[in-house]
Amino acid sequence: MTTTAMTTPTDAALLGLIWLASPALPIGGFSYSEGLEGAVDTGLVTDEGSAANWLADQLHLGLARADLAAIAQAIAAWRSGDEPRLAQLNAWVLQTRETSELRQQAEQMGRSLVEWLRTVRPELVEGPARRWASTGSARTEPSLTYPVAFALAASVIAAPARDSLLAFAFGWAENMMQAAIKSVPLGQSAGQRILLRLAAEIPSAVDHALALADDERQAFCPMLAILSSRHETQYSRLFRS
Repeated sequence: MTTTAMTTPTDAALLGLIWLASPALPIGGFSYSEGLEGAVDTGLVTDEGSAANWLADQLHLGLARADLAAIAQAIAAWRSGDEPRLAQLNAWVLQTRETSELRQQAEQMGRSLVEWLRTVRPELVEGPARRWASTGSARTEPSLTYPVAFALAASVIAAPARDSLLAFAFGWAENMMQAAIKSVPLGQSAGQRILLRLAAEIPSAVDHALALADDERQAFCPMLAILSSRHETQYSRLFRS
């Protein structure tokens, strides 16, 4: 016996966010550790506990105060077609990348996400996005950074911005948990416990991000910037950052 269920708007939104935040999305997130590999190399992260603490700090001190806040504001700008606002947010993301590795990640993942959108949702790279999605001599703006490109993809999903931020943060947590497993190294069970810790802290990080005004966003993580700079010349590396 075969039964057919009707997909509701809520179902579609949930599935869309799960798809967008999946580490399996072909945008290269698996190749970056965002400084974690540098922290392992210098002995700041040595085991499950220190890895969990490091990533929780990065969530609250980095992601919540910077990218999550920018994504929320960019979603609203995409939905209203506010191109000057989008250009401002995209420039801010680029300005907060303190090393070449971190900037490369923002640009490469943003570019790859736009290319993915071009294949599955080509209509999204028209309209306000065209000036960033164009190539060659037709380009009039810098490439979309990953946070602003994610906001573009999320803006057409019928879900509140908070849900989009929860999905983004959980996708980040999954990638970083896998980076910890490979670089510390750790077992799969340890990785799942780290993910459980991060999942419990993500809602408060998202709420903090949503409450930030423009002049309250910041990306002040000096140790992360130092480790990222050192990682560029680290002797042995598994990750691009």
